[in-house]
Amino acid sequence: MRITLVGPCASGKSVLAHALRARGYDAHQCSQEHSYVPDMWRRICRPDVLIYLDVSLTAIRRRRRIDWDVSYLQTLQDRLRDARQHCDLYIATDDLTPEQVLEQILDFLKQVEA
Repeated sequence: MRITLVGPCASGKSVLAHALRARGYDAHQCSQEHSYVPDMWRRICRPDVLIYLDVSLTAIRRRRRIDWDVSYLQTLQDRLRDARQHCDLYIATDDLTPEQVLEQILDFLKQVEA
């Protein structure tokens, strides 16, 4: 089963892809520049399962120490809303540890494989 991890959290995607590969899954992360473009995910990655790992815009702003203008934030929110509709599993990661995120993914994959 080919799994692609997408979303705005680059480091989280790479760690999870590695953990899934260690468990025998064909898991890859989609590059950051394509993380907000759902159609590209399907064309570039051709996954069996598309997992979206979300980080709130507030957390992104805090981590990058930038103050985006309101119109830019609205554009990002629109893209994220669209992105959620194109994935097989959506996980909001702000309040979860990497282990909890991995557990949610593995639980989902068990259901898909059954």
